[in-house]
Amino acid sequence: MKTICLYFEIHQITHLKRYRFFEIGTDHYYYDDYANEQGINDVAERSYIPALTTLIEMAKNNEGAFKVGLSISGVALEQLEIHAPAVIELLQELNATGCCEFICEPYSHGLSSLANEECFREEVEFMRKKIKDYFGQDPKVFRNSSLIYDNEIGGIVASMGFKGQLIEGAKHVLGWKSPHYLYHCAENPNLKLLMRDFKLSDDISLRFSNSEWSEYPLFADTYIDWIATLPENEQVINIFMELSALGIAQPLSSNILEFLKALPACAKQRGITFSTPTEIVTKLKSVDMMDVPYPMSWSDEERDISPWLGNVMQREAFNKLYSVAERVHLCDDRRIKQDWFYLQASNNFRFMTTKDTGVGLDRGIYDSPYDAFTNYMNILGDFLARVNSLYPADMDNEELGSLLTTIKNQGEELVQLNDEVTKLQAELKKSEAKKPAAKKTTTTRKTAAAKKEK
Repeated sequence: MKTICLYFEIHQITHLKRYRFFEIGTDHYYYDDYANEQGINDVAERSYIPALTTLIEMAKNNEGAFKVGLSISGVALEQLEIHAPAVIELLQELNATGCCEFICEPYSHGLSSLANEECFREEVEFMRKKIKDYFGQDPKVFRNSSLIYDNEIGGIVASMGFKGQLIEGAKHVLGWKSPHYLYHCAENPNLKLLMRDFKLSDDISLRFSNSEWSEYPLFADTYIDWIATLPENEQVINIFMELSALGIAQPLSSNILEFLKALPACAKQRGITFSTPTEIVTKLKSVDMMDVPYPMSWSDEERDISPWLGNVMQREAFNKLYSVAERVHLCDDRRIKQDWFYLQASNNFRFMTTKDTGVGLDRGIYDSPYDAFTNYMNILGDFLARVNSLYPADMDNEELGSLLTTIKNQGEELVQLNDEVTKLQAELKKSEAKKPAAKKTTTTRKTAAAKKEK
């Protein structure tokens, strides 16, 4: 029996402000609050709120037959908390239906998986805890920023206890194979891989409202018929996209939500079900190993990492940022940690791309990739100076390791001292509790003796 794994991702960049060279060292706040508030409210009103309301309706009206997966970046969650809490309420309402699985992703929606394993692990675990706190779910499946994946990343994800990962069904990786099967990681067979069908996904997220498309207008029964006519043994159809596709990429006037609402009934008529990622990786067996020696993603025609690291400027900014990764990992300064997450967001590098993809790229406040690079490097210059003021740049790896050991030992000593203080406080309380009782006993004895004398 065929099953559809429908998944949406929520991410919103934290916009950087215009930051001049002469501000380095004097201004440590890097963000455009107005643009952030406007941006998150716009996408919430035009996409997230109507889309999530529709998903909740679908979950309630289909008596458990409709299932959906969702992931949200930590930086998007922070903005929603401040500017659009109604979206979080809808996410919690969707979660309460029991038909939604929350999938873990890097907190920053960044590229740490390509640069520093410790930082990657740290932000994934941070996001894992956030999901547990907000929705009460312990994520079993992972998706990396823009579905970036290779064998090494898969091995790391498996070592963190995840059972599955969502990845792109890129042609250069699949070859003659179909994305409609469950595969497993080349480094660890315990990690199952769900491969995105980019054609069926893009039919909804990119082409749905295009009147020049040969399949326009697309109806739900036609779409389900395409799935039903796939070879019988191709059982898993993974349809992954950004949630903003519903309302932003495809305007609500295109009837995209009506199309979505009709899918469960049409699927039921053809004997096709909906499943969450965890249900699939738990119930189905992998048919083969998927070897991905070089990083791939779901972006652009090449499905590689060139949208973020394809030119000299991007690589320079990337290398500069992660040159302080170990120092930031040591740091417990809240502001530096927060800036670290925001500066890692992959969109910052995407703005610097010089690729001609044939699709218009919104560069935000920037006039060109060079403008984006200059502004980012000015901000990064100030950030690096702040980090290096805590952990000097001339400190070599041996000194840094020694400092890390010292800090760790000091932390352990503090824990021991806290335990000893707690024990002493408990003993002191016990002794104080006994003192009044002893006085009372002495007084009682004296009174009894006086009575005998009388």
